Amino acid sequence: MEGGGADAGSAVAPFAKWRDEFSRTFQYYLDLSTHNPVYRWLGTLAVAAIYVLRVYYVQGFYIVSYGLGIYILNLLIGFLSPKVDPELEALDGASLPTRGSDEFKPFIRRLPEFKFWYSITKAFCVAFLMTFFSIFDVPVFWPILLCYWIVLFVLTMKRQILHMIKYKYIPFSIGKQRYTGKKPATSSGGSD
Repeated sequence: MEGGGADAGSAVAPFAKWRDEFSRTFQYYLDLSTHNPVYRWLGTLAVAAIYVLRVYYVQGFYIVSYGLGIYILNLLIGFLSPKVDPELEALDGASLPTRGSDEFKPFIRRLPEFKFWYSITKAFCVAFLMTFFSIFDVPVFWPILLCYWIVLFVLTMKRQILHMIKYKYIPFSIGKQRYTGKKPATSSGGSD
């Protein structure tokens, strides 16, 4: 009886070893990609293009695409939102700095760029795999789904942009900010 258990345990051990090795290798390359955001996003665009071509080629899986669009919209809202919502912070008594003497609080995203990229890439890969199973190909009239998604996108982005304007934050920084220091005071009536 013990021999049967030992065989099952020995069969699982190589799989566990392979899984750990694969996980470690995958994490190594994922860590390497953190320093190359342009290449990461180009890779994601390539994966997205392959998915779009697959959906176009099979002329189906519009529900999968709609779900993918809603998920990406949800990720985008997390990416554009601050980690601490100013509306909730104002209720607690704390608020954003409004004067020059107030403490500076940098914009920290609710969903960091790397996790945003990784989640989108995984979503496209999962959606691509779903296109190989006919159970996910639910027949729908896709123009209605597309119109509904566009309306949802416009309304959600309008609300997010109004939130940004109201609380005066910009979720993007372009380049490194340079400080020049105080400007020297000019003397208006000095002698040479």
